[in-house]
Amino acid sequence: MKYTPASTGASTKPKTGPRPKGGKVVGRKTVPPGEIRIIGGLYKRTRLPVPSKPGLRPTPDRVRETLFNWLGQDLTGWRCVDVFAGTGALGFEAASRGAAEVLLCEQDPALVLQLKALQTQLQAGMVRVERGDGVGLLRRLPAASMQLVLLDPPFESELFEPALKAAVQVIGETGLIYLEAPRAWLDDELQLLGLRIWRSGKAGAVHFHLLARSGT
Repeated sequence: MKYTPASTGASTKPKTGPRPKGGKVVGRKTVPPGEIRIIGGLYKRTRLPVPSKPGLRPTPDRVRETLFNWLGQDLTGWRCVDVFAGTGALGFEAASRGAAEVLLCEQDPALVLQLKALQTQLQAGMVRVERGDGVGLLRRLPAASMQLVLLDPPFESELFEPALKAAVQVIGETGLIYLEAPRAWLDDELQLLGLRIWRSGKAGAVHFHLLARSGT
């Protein structure tokens, strides 16, 4: 659900992108639906616009539903960061379920304005929107300062490993990292980063994982 300008060093595009719920694939371009909705909590049914931007890929409804079922629905008091925020679907879902602090980071200026407008519309005081580089933000956050890091980098980028390396420093011993990717990540490679798979699943071309620190 992220948009990354060409300057980020994204790799060559695959022939097709993942099919978003309600969207379609035309040639090599993923065409997202015009809007998605928050599926649970205080802001349930709130509409989130999905502008037509290359690489903008909203997390499917059923994936978000599964993720928050894994998390237990009630995130009261949690501190969360949505590192590649895009439409803000993951971050606003966390805020909707009681998170005390949700930091949304996005590079695209138009999407940042959209996120800020939605935060104002919902009067969501727990949400803060920041424009900038998601991996850079993670590297600046204090150690063990977040209960949940939401990672959904552009599928065509090389940001996955740098983001995971930075995220593992940000979560506490009981913190969790959500990772959405175009392939399944294996325990062997995650162990090298100090992580293990707690839950994982697949929906169409989307592989999603909930990761915890190794040894916890």
